[in-house]
Amino acid sequence: MRHVFFIAGLGTLLCASTANAMPPVADTVFTNGFIYTVDAKNSVAQAVAIKNGKILYVGSSAEATRYISPHTQKIDLHGNMLMPGLVDGHMHPLRGGERLVLCSLQYLPLTKQEFSDRIKACLVDPAVPKRKNWLLVTSWFQEAMRPKDTILDKTILDKIDNKNPIVVYSSFGHSALLNTPALEAAHITASTKSEPGGEIIHDAKGQPTGLLEDTALNLIFAAQPAASDEQKVAAARAVLTVLRKQGVTSFLDARAAEVDIKAFSVLQQNGELTARAHFAPLITPEMGQDAKKSVDYVKGLSTRYDQGSITQQPTITVRHAKMYMDGVISAPGLTGILTLPYRINKGTVEHPDWQPGSSTGPAPYFPVPVLSKLLQGLVQAGIDPHMHADGDGAVRIALDAVEVTRKALPKSDFRPGLAHDELVAQADLPRFRQLGAIPVMSFQWGKRAPDTTGQTADALGEDRSNAMEPAYQLEKAGARIAYGSDWPVDPLNEWFALQVGITRQNAPDVEPQYRARLGDMPGLSRASVLRAITMNSAYELRQDSVTGSVEQGKIADLIILDRNITTIPVNEIGKTTVLMTMVGGKVVYSSGEFVPKTP
Repeated sequence: MRHVFFIAGLGTLLCASTANAMPPVADTVFTNGFIYTVDAKNSVAQAVAIKNGKILYVGSSAEATRYISPHTQKIDLHGNMLMPGLVDGHMHPLRGGERLVLCSLQYLPLTKQEFSDRIKACLVDPAVPKRKNWLLVTSWFQEAMRPKDTILDKTILDKIDNKNPIVVYSSFGHSALLNTPALEAAHITASTKSEPGGEIIHDAKGQPTGLLEDTALNLIFAAQPAASDEQKVAAARAVLTVLRKQGVTSFLDARAAEVDIKAFSVLQQNGELTARAHFAPLITPEMGQDAKKSVDYVKGLSTRYDQGSITQQPTITVRHAKMYMDGVISAPGLTGILTLPYRINKGTVEHPDWQPGSSTGPAPYFPVPVLSKLLQGLVQAGIDPHMHADGDGAVRIALDAVEVTRKALPKSDFRPGLAHDELVAQADLPRFRQLGAIPVMSFQWGKRAPDTTGQTADALGEDRSNAMEPAYQLEKAGARIAYGSDWPVDPLNEWFALQVGITRQNAPDVEPQYRARLGDMPGLSRASVLRAITMNSAYELRQDSVTGSVEQGKIADLIILDRNITTIPVNEIGKTTVLMTMVGGKVVYSSGEFVPKTP
C-alpha cells in the first residue's frame, strides 16, 4: 500500500491562530524539519511551536516565525525528522534495569561449555554484584543453545558451585535453571507442587532437574534475596537513561510489583522521572480465583500511587492489571496454549517423523468463567485488563472472556490488551476489532531465529510456523495494533523492532539459516509500525487524547532522529539514532547536535 504524506500549511486546521489575531509567543520553535505528525492523515509539516509544554502550532516554517520572540528557543532541524515520542505498550523495566548490572549471558547462542565458562567468569568477577551469596544470571537465550535440542539441568551449575545458590533466568522470563543449593533454598523437592500455571521439571527418577517453568518461578522469587530499595531506585534510574536515549517517552510496566512502582515513584518525587510511567500489577492464577480480593489489590495500589490526569510533567498511573493466559509457544518450553496439539517426533533424531501429539499445552491458567468474573470486577473498578496470550488457544480464552464482559457491561469503555499473540486462529482475527481488543505485538519476534525455527517450527508444523506473528493479518482484519518491546526479553532496540515489523527478516549479519524472511506473510507498512508505537500504544494506555501525535493542543513529547525513516532503505531503520528526546516540552536527552538556543 502506498502512503501519501500531506504537507501541513497555512490555512489548515493545524494553525493555532487566525490571520488577524496576534499569536501567542512560544517557548520553543522547531523549524526546517520533516515533522511526521501521525495525525489522522499522517501529515508532514515543517515546524512546531511549543508553549508551556504543549504544542501551540504545527505547520510551515514561514508561519512559525509568528510565534518567535527574543525569548523563544529556536531549533533549526536542518531537514531532520521529528516525530512523536515512542510509547512502549509492554515492557518489564525494572527487570531490564537489573539486567544492566547483573551477570548476563547477553542473549547469545551458547554451547554447554560456553554457558559454563561465562557463569564461572561472573562468579569470580568482583564487579558482578552478588545478593548475599547468591549469583543471579540473566538473558539466557535458552532456545538458542547449541547444538539444537540441548537441554540443561542442575548438574552443569553444580559443577560451577555446589555450595552457594545459582539461578539462571531465561531471556523470555518463563524459565529458570537452578543449582542444588538454590533448589534447597526454595524448598523444592520431588514432592513440591507448583501453583496453577507452572511446572517443576522432574527427571526419570522423579527428582527436580533444576528447571522451573512459568508460575513455578514464584518459588525461587520468594527464596532469593531481594534487591534493596536503594538498588531498585538505582535500577529505575538506569532504565530511564536507556529509555531517553531510545526515544521512549511513555511505557507500561506489564508485570509491576509494588516495589517497582515505589522505585519509580521515588524518582518522580525527586523530579527525575523522564517518561510517563504506567503500571499493571500482576494477578496470578491463584489470586484470580477470588475476583474481589484481586480487584481490591490492584485498586489499593492505584489509590497509593496513581497521580491522576496526564499532564506535561511525567507522572505515575496504575490503571491496568496483568494476567498470564499461558507461557510461550517456543521450544523447549512449549508452554503456550494452542487450539490444536503440538506435534511430537515419533521417529529418531537422525530420522525425525513429526506427527500430531495429544498435548495442546498446559491447562488454562484462567478458565473463561474465572477470567470473565475477574475482568468484570476490574472493568467496574476502572482498571483495564492486560493479558499475556501467546498461543492461539490462549488468545481465544482471552477473547471469549472479553466477549462475556462486553455483554455483561455493554456501556463500559474498557480497552483490553492482549500481549504477544504469536499465533491467532483465523476465526479469531476479526474478533479483535469486533470486541475492541488491542493486540500488543512485539515486532522483533517476526523473524527467523532460534525461537521461531528449528524445534519450535517442528512442534508447530509448517502451516502454523508460517502463520506466526500475524500482525499483517490482524491489521487486515481491522485490529488496532499497539507495540510493546517486552524488554528485557530481547535487547532494547525499538528501531530494529520496527524494521522487523516491516521486513519480517533478521539482521543481515546473522547466521545464514536465519537470514530469510519468516514465512510468506507480508510485513506491515512503515506508516503502520510508526502508528503502532505512537498513537495506538497511546490509545492502549488511555493517553491518546494528549500524546501520541504531533498536533495542536497535545503535550510536546517529541523526538528528533538522525535519519528519515519514511524514505531511507528499510534495512537501515534499525540503525536509527535519537538525537533529542523531549517530554512535556522539556529536553530530557540530547546527543549534542540539537541544543535549544536563544537568540
